[in-house]
Amino acid sequence: MVGGEAAAAVEELVSGVRQAADFAEQFRSYSESEKQWKARMEFILRHLPDYRDPPDGGGRLDQLLSLSMVWANHLFLGCSYNKDLLDKVMEMADGIEVEDLPQFTTRSELMKKNQS
Repeated sequence: MVGGEAAAAVEELVSGVRQAADFAEQFRSYSESEKQWKARMEFILRHLPDYRDPPDGGGRLDQLLSLSMVWANHLFLGCSYNKDLLDKVMEMADGIEVEDLPQFTTRSELMKKNQS
């Protein structure tokens, strides 16, 4: 029965997504808003298959979590980082939609404004 096989495949897929989301939930910071966490969790889940730790360790998951924090800190708090690092996380986050982001003025922009 094709319908039964399709339903089973969909259920398996949904179950896998739930497991991944449950796994990611342990990395939520107590200070993250729901909006921030949803965006960062999407970032994590998108790249989780590429950053799973090998059996002998290696810290790949830690690297992914760090990259997700760099991205979130830049987006939501206005933190600045090395250009290469920012380029990397922005590329990794390409396509992740976040609404109503805060607008920040950089120190350089303020200095230019004051010199005018």
